Amino acid sequence: MSERPAATDGAKMMYLIARRAGVTREELVANWFANHMPAVIQGQKDQALRGRRFARRYIATLFDAAADGTWPWDGVAQLWWDKALPRPDVPHGEPPTDTFQEKAAPYVPWATREYVVMDGELPVTPNTLNAPFPATRSGFFKVTFLVKATAGTDYDAFLAHWLDVHVPNVRNTMEAVGGFRYVVSHSIEPGNEPFAGMAELYFPDASGWDAYKDHITADGMETWVDGPGMVVLRSGTEMVGIP
Repeated sequence: MSERPAATDGAKMMYLIARRAGVTREELVANWFANHMPAVIQGQKDQALRGRRFARRYIATLFDAAADGTWPWDGVAQLWWDKALPRPDVPHGEPPTDTFQEKAAPYVPWATREYVVMDGELPVTPNTLNAPFPATRSGFFKVTFLVKATAGTDYDAFLAHWLDVHVPNVRNTMEAVGGFRYVVSHSIEPGNEPFAGMAELYFPDASGWDAYKDHITADGMETWVDGPGMVVLRSGTEMVGIP
């Protein structure tokens, strides 16, 4: 059995983002990048200067439409903290505090524990003619799995199998087809979240994903996974707020 990957210190807080009814994709993304991200970046700087808790990293992924043209989610913001944040009594965006939150449906944080299995390079290039961040990066093909567990799942057994059996299987397949980065994030309280975890797979282009699907073999993960409830999303752009 391969050695289990080590967890990243602290907690990786996820914020799954979807548009409100009647809002276009362009409206959401423009306001996310131009209005919301700079405010979050500055807020973390201010918290650090006051000696308060702050996020040390902030990355957002913009998801592509699904094959049928729908958008299960428009994106996910990920912020790395020293420990998990409590679930708020009221979702963020109720009421809106900026134009982005007017465009996005109210959202709540999802606390996860991160495992970086393959740490392939994702370059960060700050802007030069404006504020250095937020910036964008692309040039990769990313597949994100939002993994839902079946009802009555033994989460200890499921998450152990994920790390000890499924992760080595996926890593070996990624290495065989040229994938360069693989990250798994497990819900800290899986029984209280809609998803048990997230897996992020990076390839140089879409052909790597096609090869992955041809090569991956079953390893028992399906015992716990709610297949119809799992969401698989593709993307080619990330917004970097705090590298």
